[in-house]
Amino acid sequence: MNRIERDGEGFVIPAVLLAEAFRMTEDDVRLAMREGTLTSLCEAGEGEDAGRWRLTFRHAGRACRFTLDGAGAILSTSRFPVRSPPRASA
Repeated sequence: MNRIERDGEGFVIPAVLLAEAFRMTEDDVRLAMREGTLTSLCEAGEGEDAGRWRLTFRHAGRACRFTLDGAGAILSTSRFPVRSPPRASA
């Protein structure tokens, strides 16, 4: 799969892409998103990166980043470790 669907101002990410990136099942991806343990950040490119988008997903100390063109074609994908944010105290 080399394209992510545009949905107005945002994107629709197929669960299979995240399942592969985080070595999870698609059902586990959906559950993690509902529970808030799989989070996302969408950034629009500026300057020489105008017209590109960066979608970053984080889960369990790992991140997956997709760089897209304006039509949603995947230009690059990267995976890397990240520090987990501190948990909110009750």
